[in-house]
Amino acid sequence: MMNPAELVNIERLESQLWWYRGMREITFALLDPLVKGTAPRILDAGAGTGFFAQLLSQRYGAVVVAVDLERRAVHSCWRRHRIPSVQASVVALPLREATFDVVVLLDVLGHLLPGHELVALSESHRVLRVGGHLLLRVPALNVLRSRHSEFIWEKQRFTSRRLRQLLIQAGFVPLRLTYANSLLSPIALFKFRVWEPLTRAQPRSGLMLLPWPLESVFYAALKFESSLIQKGINLPFGQSLFAVSCKCR
Repeated sequence: MMNPAELVNIERLESQLWWYRGMREITFALLDPLVKGTAPRILDAGAGTGFFAQLLSQRYGAVVVAVDLERRAVHSCWRRHRIPSVQASVVALPLREATFDVVVLLDVLGHLLPGHELVALSESHRVLRVGGHLLLRVPALNVLRSRHSEFIWEKQRFTSRRLRQLLIQAGFVPLRLTYANSLLSPIALFKFRVWEPLTRAQPRSGLMLLPWPLESVFYAALKFESSLIQKGINLPFGQSLFAVSCKCR
């Protein structure tokens, strides 16, 4: 699970912080081609505050169900956004088989102990209908682990090769894998591998608004990446890793 203290920061900043805004651009670039038909059923597994679940409902006219292990998150999903929500773990979803057209798992697997990520993927496969899709985002590459990673209780990071293998083991057909937050990775690499050790930085949340020019530039970098991804270009390196997979049978 994630450090519950981070939920307060997410609630405060997820509507405006450059990282969330840019990641939503990338997520929708991948998700838009998958969501078809009238009132699709979408599971947001590890939904956090429910803010993104509400956006899914509005953008696609979808029936969205949220699942999260943290009680405060479940209450927020319903109280703030009126998204039906269930308190449960992604490794044991209390939901029927073949219920959803799309399952969204955003930055959830990184909080699971090694070995449990395959169980969570298998559960996502179980609740998807045949022909349904999984959209997945995970933290990428151990070299980019940070003090923020420690603060939020991140347990593991992924490579595209390992994630592809896990998806196949869980019964999925991987359709696409791409890294993201790539253009800013050199800055992150310097901060995480040089500056934080040099200054003996302690684990703390990295969620904070930057001065306006930086917010604008960093958001523009992610928005540019979203345009590349929308055109079918897969990025070879980055701080996050996206995967689109199908339950084809």
